Order: sequence, then structure tokens, then C-alpha cells
Amino acid sequence: MRIALGVSYNGQAYSGWQSQPSGNTVQDHLEAALGRFAAQEIPTICAGRTDAGVHGLMQVVHFDTELDRAANSWVRGSNTFLPSDIAVQWAQPVPNGFHSRACATARRYAYVLLQSPVRPSVEAGRVGWVFHALNEQAMQAGARYLLGEHDFSSFRASGCQAKSPVKTMHRIAISRRQTGGGAGAAAASAMRPGQHPLECCYWRFEFQGSAFLHHMVRNIMGCLVAIGQGLYPPEWMQAVLAARSRDAAAPTFAPNGLYFLGPVYDEKWGLPSTTAAFDWLP
Repeated sequence: MRIALGVSYNGQAYSGWQSQPSGNTVQDHLEAALGRFAAQEIPTICAGRTDAGVHGLMQVVHFDTELDRAANSWVRGSNTFLPSDIAVQWAQPVPNGFHSRACATARRYAYVLLQSPVRPSVEAGRVGWVFHALNEQAMQAGARYLLGEHDFSSFRASGCQAKSPVKTMHRIAISRRQTGGGAGAAAASAMRPGQHPLECCYWRFEFQGSAFLHHMVRNIMGCLVAIGQGLYPPEWMQAVLAARSRDAAAPTFAPNGLYFLGPVYDEKWGLPSTTAAFDWLP
């Protein structure tokens, strides 16, 4: 029997998804929990690996087992042995032809960014941070150069193991949610005439593509923020893309605000497309 699981996790405490000798990865903890519940080793295959500090709202994994357990038993049983910041959200039997990675038609990421004169505290590790105001129109214009099929070598980490840097970016959406003011409102009262306070807000960047290279989203974020701050014009993104060189792009942005939203599958598999965590994300 082949089982698919939807797994969510806060990545702050872990060295990424993929199993490592240290044992401190999300995959290591998930397989240990599955093994304790099933009383046998259960290796898993995931839809997309995430780096250290990156979060997952719906990582999808599959595994094969001879055990005949109700789907809900896999959820409750696994969660009994998982740390509090990792949880199986759903479990479902799937045909043997299903493969969590190979059957994915696209993958989705979101980056949540706090724009504020003061660094994050309660949300530390869960959001990125900038203390300069960002220009939404400039970032939107820069993002449009990335849509479609391209060689994304300029946004590829040196250790990337992908066979090809050519990927297709289906969608990039940028939105902003204003906050109540907070430190920005307090700072405004001390401003001299003619000065403008930095507005406090959350930015959300969503990416959907055929697949992503190692550090690709974080490297794109570095470029978008540079454009948003006015360091480069939107056309610079086209030049970075055409260079096909990592040296042409901005530094890799922090992993803190990056969330793997999960893969996209054909409806024939009947798998969920979201989890409850989607409603929490700003």
C-alpha cells in the first residue's frame, strides 16, 4: 500500500528537510515518528526539499508499507511521536503510480516580509525584515521579467544538484497588508516637517513554477528587494536573468520568511491542496 502524507513544519530548529547524519532534519524526525508508530523503518520521498530555517505549510511525502491502517491512524499515530513544530496534517492511500515528486505539475512558495523600522520579535524566524520602504510597482515590473521559461542560472546556488537550470515560472504575485502602525506611528511623531515615516506593513510574495533551483526563491527575493528599495531599476532584473551568472544577482535573502506552500497535482489523485496553516499565514 502506498500512503501520501501532508506535513507542515516550522523550520527554525532544523537543518532543512533532507536527512543528514546529525539527525536534525524534518525528514529524520518524520521517519523516526513513522518508525515508532509502525514498528518498522519507513523511508519517505518528498515533493520538494527545503533549506535550513525554511518552513513548510504542506510538504507532501509518500511511502510504501504492508501495514493496513486507517488514514486517520497515520495522522494521529505519527503526530504522537513528532516534535510540536512538525505535524502530519492528512494521510491518504494513493495508487502505486503516484509519486510525490514526479507527479507534481508545479510547486508553490510564499515569502512573508516585514517592513518596519524595528526588527521583528514575536514573529522572529517566521518573517524576513527590511527597514527601508519598498516600491510595489517597481517590484511588480521587475518580477514580470521572470515569468515564462528561462535559464535561471543567475539565481542558482553553487551547490545546486538540479540537472538543468531551465525552469518555467508560472506566477509571481506581490501584495501588501498594512499594519496598525506600531513603531512606525511612534516614530512619525518625532519626525521633522517634510520627513515621511516608514509605514509598517507585511509584504507577501508568492511564486509558482514548474520546479525551483537551490536558493532560487531567496535569490530572486534579494533582487526584488533591491529593486523595491530603488538600488536598481526594474530592467535590471532582465539583465541579471540574461547574465546566467550568480555574480550578477543580489545576495541571497534570509530563509526566515520563506514557506513551501506545497506541490500542485492533477485532480485525479484527489489530494488536498491546502492545510489549516494556509489561513494563518499573513
